[in-house]
Amino acid sequence: MPDLIIDGLSKRFGGIVALDGVSFEVHEGEIVGLIGPNGAGKTTVFNCISRFYDPDGGRIRFGGRDITHIPAHHVIQSGIARTFQQTHLFRSMTVAGNVETGRHSLPMDFHVPIPLLRRRQHHAEDATVRAADEIIEYLGLNDLRNYPAGALPFAIQKRVELARALAGSPRLLMLDEPASGLSHYELQGLAALIRNIRADLKITVLLVEHNMSLVMGISDRVTVLDFGRKIAQGTPQEVQNNPSVIEAYLGKTDANSN
Repeated sequence: MPDLIIDGLSKRFGGIVALDGVSFEVHEGEIVGLIGPNGAGKTTVFNCISRFYDPDGGRIRFGGRDITHIPAHHVIQSGIARTFQQTHLFRSMTVAGNVETGRHSLPMDFHVPIPLLRRRQHHAEDATVRAADEIIEYLGLNDLRNYPAGALPFAIQKRVELARALAGSPRLLMLDEPASGLSHYELQGLAALIRNIRADLKITVLLVEHNMSLVMGISDRVTVLDFGRKIAQGTPQEVQNNPSVIEAYLGKTDANSN
């Protein structure tokens, strides 16, 4: 059974069709790339899954549960976390504080007596700090834990946002253009990091990215969108050799031209 099932997903913005019956699956333990030219609908898919947008049609299932219309905080509680193209951090808050916020959406049982509830809240706060500390160390951010996030270079801010997403202990991590703004050296480190997150933390990864060397180098399978429709799906090699994908990225070629 696939962990994430996107079935006939559609989304319109006025007269613009952003998604037109998109369907694909992500299996547990995979790294799946979601690619396409600008405006293909990739981030719209992410925004529908994370409930920033209400789909106009189709279904989203995760872990056997229909999450198409549940509240956004329930999506996080179900085990899905994401990052953004542009970092969404609390800029005046420290790195540690930002990472700790990734735990705050996790559910607590409030149907208990007040004294017990207070003890549980205290234990939850301790657990939040411990979980944040573990992720900060895992991502090599220890030396920066007390720095305000907004004062850090963009590449480090992206790592802090990743740490915040991981702090919620997700089963599925959605990365929206994690390579943007990174140097070639930083890009190599990112590829290794995504593989390690899958291997070490047992997290499935859905990746939107324009850097083809990154996507093709780490993905088990790739889904390709163009103008809101799925035009290809398969292994990186199959996708790279698909005529529809080549046309979407390079345009039609004139067979009679020299």
